[in-house]
Amino acid sequence: MVAVRSASEITLSELKQQFQLVRSTDANFFPEWQQDLPHLSQMEEAMLDRVQQNYLDQLEQRFLIEETVKMVVVAPLLDLAGFYRLPFQIESEVPVVVEVPGEDDALIQGRIDTLIVQGQLWVLVVESKRTQLSVQTAVPQALAYLLSRDDDRPHYGLVTNGGEFVFLKLGRHPQLTYALSNSFSVLNLGNDLYPVLQVLKAIGQQARPGFAIPAPPNL
Repeated sequence: MVAVRSASEITLSELKQQFQLVRSTDANFFPEWQQDLPHLSQMEEAMLDRVQQNYLDQLEQRFLIEETVKMVVVAPLLDLAGFYRLPFQIESEVPVVVEVPGEDDALIQGRIDTLIVQGQLWVLVVESKRTQLSVQTAVPQALAYLLSRDDDRPHYGLVTNGGEFVFLKLGRHPQLTYALSNSFSVLNLGNDLYPVLQVLKAIGQQARPGFAIPAPPNL
């Protein structure tokens, strides 16, 4: 009988053991979230300020379910990053199956909320009420999804509950290696959605070299 594990239940320790996965401590492994970030216009910053305030206003009333998070925060970010325009594609509720190396009867499966950039960037939205402490709890699930891609390109992930954001990168050479960005939070002073958008743009340019991010619409 095939043993099937849910991606939402997998632990980081299991992934490291089953896939020989290691975490990189080299700052040069994941420069996309910290070096040569695209400049944001005043208009983009104004739109991000509005997104931040919308989220905070909603959060005052209740914990947000994932559909609300996608509508209030994630969708505007992806729009500003240019991911709703060609050549990018968006798919939702994508089923994922990962074969455990060396175990023909072991699978990890799940369903990811949003898949964009033709499979090179995954966005996982988690419910605030289930992750009140940190989106770090969703990192193993996101890594399991990234491991389902078997080509040689680097792959990226973003886990968020609407208020906290962590980016991931997975590379395959010389062995399976991952790294995490710092955690960005809309509760910090200023607006951490600025760097979140900059990183999304940088990843988009990495995925499609030469692609020009479209200008945002007028407010």
